[in-house]
Amino acid sequence: MISVKWIGWQVGLCILLFGAGVAVGSLRVGSVSAQNKFGQPKTVLHVVVYKFKDASSENDRQKALDGIKDLARKIPGVKNIWLKTNRNQIRDFSGVYAIEFTSAETAADYAESPAHEAWAKQWEALRENSLSFQVSNP
Repeated sequence: MISVKWIGWQVGLCILLFGAGVAVGSLRVGSVSAQNKFGQPKTVLHVVVYKFKDASSENDRQKALDGIKDLARKIPGVKNIWLKTNRNQIRDFSGVYAIEFTSAETAADYAESPAHEAWAKQWEALRENSLSFQVSNP
């Protein structure tokens, strides 16, 4: 037969092991959150909030956004693009896109590029308004 002492000892051991696991787990969570690392890249982010004209078709709107992909392929120094608007706090605006450039120089080259100028003419015909921002780090 199993004695009451033996059962008590096993229950105590289980509680001790459980407590140790909780303690180690909470230490691990604390150390992971303390290791949150971030960078301050020297890239330039060009962010545009835009509003299409009511008369512009869905097809034309999609072509304009697809044109950003074409620009990214053609213009050196484009690192990444974002075309899907997840959240837009500026009411009545259609969406947001962003382009990441490798440097301030490549962002300036983009703005003066003949490919960008051709795309911008089509874009301006479709949009009612836009706000653009460029951000970087020192």
